[in-house]
Order: sequence, then C-alpha cells, then structure tokens
Amino acid sequence: MQTLNFKAKTMEKLNKNIKIIVEKTETGFSAYSEAFPIFTTARTVPELMNNALEAVQLYFEDQFEVLHENLKFEIDFAQFFKYFKVLNSKFLAEKIGMNPTLLSQYVQGHKKPSENQTEKILTGIHQIGQELSEMNLIYKR
Repeated sequence: MQTLNFKAKTMEKLNKNIKIIVEKTETGFSAYSEAFPIFTTARTVPELMNNALEAVQLYFEDQFEVLHENLKFEIDFAQFFKYFKVLNSKFLAEKIGMNPTLLSQYVQGHKKPSENQTEKILTGIHQIGQELSEMNLIYKR
C-alpha cells in the first residue's frame, strides 16, 4: 500500500504595505486600493477595516498571507474631521501649536498641508487618542 505525504503549504507573508483610501459615504464608508482592484464598503470604521482586510486577503488568497499590519488606511482631512466631529480643529491646532485658521483651511480643502504639517497634525491626533484611551470616567450613583 502506498502512503501519500501531504505537506501543508505555508504561504509567504506579504512584505509590503497596501494603501487603502477611506471615504465617507451617505450610508457609511467605502475603501479602495489605488494599486490593486480591491474595494469594500461598511457602515462603521471598524467594520470597514475588517472588510478591507478580508478583501485584500481574498485578492492575494493563493499568493501571500496578508495581516492587518499590511494595510495602511488613509482619509483626507475634510472627511476625517467630518467623521470625527468630536475632534475640534481649533482645539487640535492649539494642542499642536498651529494657526487655527491654517488648520481650518486644510480641513476645508482650501489648502493642502506639506508632509511636515501632515505629520505634525497626525502626531497631535495620535497624542489626543492616547490621552483619551488612558482616561477613565468617574460616575456617582
């Protein structure tokens, strides 16, 4: 009797990042890749991120193992502030030492920030997110 040996196929991990553009829609969000024919939609951002990962994994199904870390989500300033209404652009500008009028012009799409300005803004947003994630609320009954 002949014995068959089956080796589990180990997939190579994707060694690059895929940029996923996020857009706010009337019913939620859409996301797509400019580099690959990958598209998805969802009602919430967490759902969109999961759907995008699934779409990318399906696209590369037999080629690479794709992890969440391979996806880099991007959203433009106007849509970011439209979705995260809790984040006030004037507050953010003061927090990062930027002219509030200038940041407002970025948010409204009247001006495009330089790479340095974008990094400064993103660092400020991450800092606020970190501060919020470390905060506990006290309530009394």
